[in-house]
Amino acid sequence: MNGESQEIEELFKKLCAQPKRLFPQKRHPLDVPSEHGVYIIRKEDAVLHIGRTLRGKDGLHQRLENHLHESSSFAVKYLKGKGATLRDGRHTYQFLELEDSRKRALLEAYAIGTLCPEHLGLGE
Repeated sequence: MNGESQEIEELFKKLCAQPKRLFPQKRHPLDVPSEHGVYIIRKEDAVLHIGRTLRGKDGLHQRLENHLHESSSFAVKYLKGKGATLRDGRHTYQFLELEDSRKRALLEAYAIGTLCPEHLGLGE
């Protein structure tokens, strides 16, 4: 395993060790920074989605808000346009801030391959 592969594996461990935060109730703010990074969305223990920020000034905050407000393909296709269901007290998110765009892409791919979100490949 080369040095970059080892670094991505370590970043994955760090991502999984981040606290699981509940999505906020309506009219309460989302507690996530505007930095770029990678995130995991879970329903209880099941991994629903893994994503990363690509561009944009509000990074993780904007991306997770997009899921809450049906402005993402995950919310539209998988949650059937009901992103607000993420606020039901059973959905959590974890995130790791990561500025380097290559490392974000590799970490997202590694996390998807390791955690295998159920909706991937189902056309949802």
